[in-house]
Parts: sequence; structure tokens; C-alpha cells
Amino acid sequence: MRLDKYLKVSRLIKRRTVANEACDAGRVAVNGKPARASYDVKVGDVIEITFGNKTVKAEVTKVAEAVRKEETAEMFRLL
Repeated sequence: MRLDKYLKVSRLIKRRTVANEACDAGRVAVNGKPARASYDVKVGDVIEITFGNKTVKAEVTKVAEAVRKEETAEMFRLL
């Protein structure tokens, strides 16, 4: 699954376009390296998102195309 779509489906970022812009601006890193929106997310990847002066780190635990709101917490583990 593409990184921008994963960020939207997991609700780490609300909209796919915002996720895409964050990737283009270099505010999203996967496994310590800046990642493009087209990066293929796999279980075990560590995603780091910078929002202003706040940084969110999450480990991918599940990749799914469609998830209900209640199940999004199962897709990642905050670090």
C-alpha cells in the first residue's frame, strides 16, 4: 500500500492530499529516511511524521485497504 494512502486509512493524517503534501515537503520519514508518497508500506516499518515542533513515531503492525474507525488503532503502535 502507498504511504500516503496508509497514513489516511490509519488516520495518522486525516486526508490523503495532506499526507501527500507532507511527504513532498520531507516531513515524513520511514525507517529513518525521508519517504515519498509512493513508498510501499510493509509491516514492521517505523513511520516518523513531523507536525511543526511535534513528532509522531509509529510502527506499522497491519496493512489493510479499508478499516473501520474503531479498528484503526490495530494498524500501528505508537513509539
